[in-house]
Amino acid sequence: MDKKSKRYQKALQVADLNKKYLLSEAVKTLYKMPQARFNETIELTAHLGVDPKQTDQTVRGSVGLPHGSGRAVRVLVFTENPEEAKVAGAEYAGLEDLIKKIEEGWMDFDVAVATSSAMKKVRSLAKILGPRGLMPNPKNGTVSDDIAKVVKEVKAGRVDFRMDKGANVAIVVGKRSFGEQEILENARVAIEALEKSKSSAIKGNFVESLSVSLTMSPSVKIDLKGLQN
Repeated sequence: MDKKSKRYQKALQVADLNKKYLLSEAVKTLYKMPQARFNETIELTAHLGVDPKQTDQTVRGSVGLPHGSGRAVRVLVFTENPEEAKVAGAEYAGLEDLIKKIEEGWMDFDVAVATSSAMKKVRSLAKILGPRGLMPNPKNGTVSDDIAKVVKEVKAGRVDFRMDKGANVAIVVGKRSFGEQEILENARVAIEALEKSKSSAIKGNFVESLSVSLTMSPSVKIDLKGLQN
């Protein structure tokens, strides 16, 4: 956010950006900030004490938010039984036809899911889907033979997260239109899921810093010690 903008200056009137707030206080503070003209997304961001260059320290996972994410999610399923996936609510389902479309540049979906047998062919898309965080992966539950269950979970508010090259993880925890208590409960569940994603290869402090923000707001820091109380 531009530090000279009127919105930023108004945000400074309700938040001390150098202070670390209890999680509940941080959420309350966000709701005091000036509203944008659209329904902003609320994101929890963590900086992790890991070496992102080490493959055994990669952090990724998924979390089922109790109040959903507030986002409309377009689900694509790689499967030999597309009818089952579409009945479950997937927007797109198929195998060779979808692989060809993606190879030609089509990317109009938010989450990709695959059956274990379909993955044999889907692996050819790794260089396309991988960098975008869209490659189906057993670790975040997007490779499964219970397609109906996975599609319904994703539609109901399951959110995937993945560490970037700077050892940061961002997790969507809802929309500004949600109640403060709903965001607080979603955030607590998201933090718990992030903690559980820590691999045994990671030593020392896992979460080094944590903050919460709206799409158009500065970040409000969260007191990590307060999370343990």
